[in-house]
Amino acid sequence: MSAPVLPGWRHVYSGKVRDLYEPDEAVLGGPHPLGDVVLVVASDRISAYDHVLATEIPGKGVVLTQLSLWWFEQLAGVVDNHVVTVEVSTDPTDGLVPAAVDGRAMVCRRLEMFPVECVVRGYLTGSGLVEYRTDRTVCGVPLPEGLVDGSRLPQAIFTPAAKAAVGEHDENVTFEEVAARIGDEPAGQLRDLTLEVYARASAMAEERGVILADTKLEFGVDPTTGLTVLGDEVLTPDSSRFWPADEWEPGRAQPSFDKQHVRDWLVSPEAGWDRASDVPPPALPEHVVAATRDRYLEAFRRLTGRDLEL
Repeated sequence: MSAPVLPGWRHVYSGKVRDLYEPDEAVLGGPHPLGDVVLVVASDRISAYDHVLATEIPGKGVVLTQLSLWWFEQLAGVVDNHVVTVEVSTDPTDGLVPAAVDGRAMVCRRLEMFPVECVVRGYLTGSGLVEYRTDRTVCGVPLPEGLVDGSRLPQAIFTPAAKAAVGEHDENVTFEEVAARIGDEPAGQLRDLTLEVYARASAMAEERGVILADTKLEFGVDPTTGLTVLGDEVLTPDSSRFWPADEWEPGRAQPSFDKQHVRDWLVSPEAGWDRASDVPPPALPEHVVAATRDRYLEAFRRLTGRDLEL
């Protein structure tokens, strides 16, 4: 599962899912013609419970990239994004997307990323539900009594997390803690942008019969303009919980178009894995791989109205 070698680009970092490359000036013959850019490649890796699994989901990286590109277009009037080009070339000297990663890669502006996972929740589930059951708050935001798994919140809430290293768990923090780390004005801007993106995206998803329960965004500053820009991926089944609206039923776990199927299998008797142990998760069986792939493709189809050929 090592990052592919891509002529014209030099691999510098791998996250749970994405591989990051810098321009190889020795091949390009100088600085990149499009400026200070990086190549972001979405692999078929999948993570769960802070582990990168040994099994990949074929075509997943293409779904993530193509859905992100679609959402970037829909959000153009809300916030700028980091995409420069997705043009493909077989010539390694032009600095475009190499043909070997066509469909799963973007040439993007290099940003100074904020060390904050900008999470927004419109519905209560996951770690937010666990926290709510303890003291009726999520990330310091008080919520009313009587909410259950899948409840729609009175209004969407900003529930940030501090970024963690690969293999570590992101730590839920309060807005005040974010402000202490990055400053009051940037923290307020991230909160407002996150809520605005969610409002636009959840309304669009609802029109298509999909509930956007929650999502995670990442922002950075473009050093050349000083503007805050949306980076990484956006509104994909990796970073969001998507539920079919016609099957929503508060009080239980919801059917979903995301990687919840993988999480559920890993803690099932069939997997036989102890999440609390130091033992890595087992390989995914073929039926889980196929079902997860189908869910990602269905999310793309329902949201964009298009089928994605892999």
